Amino acid sequence: MSMKETDRRWLPAERDALASEAIGGPSLTYWQDCWHRLCRNKTALLSMVVVVIVVLSAIFVPMFWPYSYEEQDLRYANIPPELEIYDLGGNSFVYVTSDYKCIDTDGSGHLLGASTLVKDDKAGRTYLYEINGKDLLVDYGVYFRAKSEFITQEAAHGDGSPVTVAEVEYLREYYGEDAPETVSLREAEHILEDKIDRFRVFYDGAQITPAKTVLNKTYIWGTDSLGRDLFIRVVYGARVSLLVGVVAALVNLVVGVLYGGIAGYFGGAVDNIMMRIVDTISSIPMMLYVILIMVVLGSGLHSIILAMGLTYWVGMVRIVRSQVLTMREQEFVSAAVLLGVPTRKILVRHLIPNAMGPIMVALTMQIPSAMFTEAFLSFIGLGVSKPQASWGALANAALPSLYTSPYQLFYPALIMSITILALNLFSDGLRDSLDPRLRK
Repeated sequence: MSMKETDRRWLPAERDALASEAIGGPSLTYWQDCWHRLCRNKTALLSMVVVVIVVLSAIFVPMFWPYSYEEQDLRYANIPPELEIYDLGGNSFVYVTSDYKCIDTDGSGHLLGASTLVKDDKAGRTYLYEINGKDLLVDYGVYFRAKSEFITQEAAHGDGSPVTVAEVEYLREYYGEDAPETVSLREAEHILEDKIDRFRVFYDGAQITPAKTVLNKTYIWGTDSLGRDLFIRVVYGARVSLLVGVVAALVNLVVGVLYGGIAGYFGGAVDNIMMRIVDTISSIPMMLYVILIMVVLGSGLHSIILAMGLTYWVGMVRIVRSQVLTMREQEFVSAAVLLGVPTRKILVRHLIPNAMGPIMVALTMQIPSAMFTEAFLSFIGLGVSKPQASWGALANAALPSLYTSPYQLFYPALIMSITILALNLFSDGLRDSLDPRLRK
């Protein structure tokens, strides 16, 4: 072999070939890699932002809001978030409540106070107010008078014969000059229920109608049956629900992780005895715990927290125990035992940190579960005491006025649904990011 051929065999490698073997990116720790994969999950990231907004709102909004959750003003009971206001001229407006009371407002939707009541005629079903030196009359007997007329016609024409329009005042008013001679009883009932006003407003002798619909600037989400601000009560309800969720998570993290780790590491008779205790606790319904605790300590948030503290950690115990049972036979645990590492350090420094993925997922999924449980208990009357507010208690209080004031149920149900959905979606994304089998 010639010298020239030998030199050709030992030529320097191309730079491109060396670059192909270089590490493409910086080295990441396990938690850094999990964070990067979580950030790539847009749904989980958006859910985390929603949860952060709810948490910050629950903490800071009550500090500067002008109303407290227990402050009552019966003049403003059942005021909706949108107002149909009447223009009285001279930049003077009024709003008529669901119980036919007048509230002075401005043109942008701020409530200024109750109008000056001059006369309450219960027999004639009218309210007389004096505004700007003129009389304003709210006649809320319109429907009742029409209903009385219909009952009379129903008794007279029960055989199916037609109703004479000229004999019924509310039919004459509805049809006007083009009124037919007769209508069926069913048509008369349809007009009564769907076409007749529940009340009429007269100002200075002339009937007026709502001028415009504006947003309620004083109470942005309206008020409840006692005139309390619904927005701040929903925010305060978030405080209660999040507090219950965080307490349940802390109990899970401390009691459930340590209890499950000890049971899984020692195994044998120790594991058998400890798990039978868990089975006994989980076999008793939590509702029974709540009732028994309320008999002893009384109703309130402390009873719910104590009941959840007694029961919610058993699910975490099983998860941690299964993880520790799997890892205790691995080589790094055997090496730690041979080196004389104490059992406490093996659990705290080796086994539990390696099980943090499933632990974190179970922890985040337990928070919405605890929040929903608290809402359910408050809804059935086993939760917070009045006047404290929680989402379940607000939903329960909204039921009597569901048809007349549906917003009182809509807002707490909406915020509770959004928060629990966001927590569940975030826990799903966290599970995917913590699972090493999903690495690409």
